[in-house]
Amino acid sequence: MRKIALEEHCMVPGLASYWEGTMADVPKEIYDRIRARLFDYGEMRLREMDEAGIGKSILSVAGPGVQVEPSTATALKTASEANDHLAAQIAPNKDRLYAFAHIALQDANAAAKELERCVKQLGFKGALINGHSLGHYLDERQFDPFWAKAEELQVPVYLHPADPPEQYKSFDGYDALRRATWGWTVETGTHVLRMVFGGVFDRFPKAILAVGHLGETMPFLLWRLDSRAKLYGVKLKREPSDYIRENMYVTLSGMYSAEPLNCSIAALGQSRVMFSADYPFENWVTAGKFMDDVAVPENVRADVGWNNAAKLFHLA
Repeated sequence: MRKIALEEHCMVPGLASYWEGTMADVPKEIYDRIRARLFDYGEMRLREMDEAGIGKSILSVAGPGVQVEPSTATALKTASEANDHLAAQIAPNKDRLYAFAHIALQDANAAAKELERCVKQLGFKGALINGHSLGHYLDERQFDPFWAKAEELQVPVYLHPADPPEQYKSFDGYDALRRATWGWTVETGTHVLRMVFGGVFDRFPKAILAVGHLGETMPFLLWRLDSRAKLYGVKLKREPSDYIRENMYVTLSGMYSAEPLNCSIAALGQSRVMFSADYPFENWVTAGKFMDDVAVPENVRADVGWNNAAKLFHLA
């Protein structure tokens, strides 16, 4: 079956040093394999897409990117240059490769302008944000100009995992729990809940959030979130679950298991779940085979694999 993949990564020269700093403990063989694929926008990427039945892919620069850059001027300049480079790289295959903007949120007004430039001039499909920006989260009021622009443009903001500003004390002695095993789920899920409980979607009711890994446990928690919000007197216009169901989409990236997929569909509705792989950190063929074979009705397979993303991102 044909598929659209959304959390698929690449790299541009000006951002490589940020990413390489996160790979110090990765064996050289794995690092070399990932790096080669991040910098490839042509033959290898398209061949592996074909092997997995992926017709279209929306690319984003691998994190952490400028979210960790302490100089505002450097962050803004580097992000803009990265977006120009990315646009040039995908242009030869514009019927198959698309992009999310890389955005420096150190200046929210400038970030809003860059998002608008990327969408209107470069044809990008939204923005991907690599977690917090120097310890600041997207619920903070300083980011309202960015949210206002994303809502005006009606493009998704894809929230990607990142390391927490400080490592959790509870992980001491258990390094295997950090990052993709569990730490990124805790950090990203908390970031989502800060936006929900912090009223982002009350202020911007038409804003669109996308989250990978089938929502970082959010579909599993809806009843409890509503129950505890009442207990603690959280003042929102709607229940927390309403925002998760109505403002958020989730993707399959790195979660190739029928149980969480079925939970996400049951909790959010099949129109809110989309295919993704998390290439090259995950294998496109593995992701594609799972989507082809998982025991779901064929209309659900078609919606998750293609239709939902085609509608959201206006892809024919």
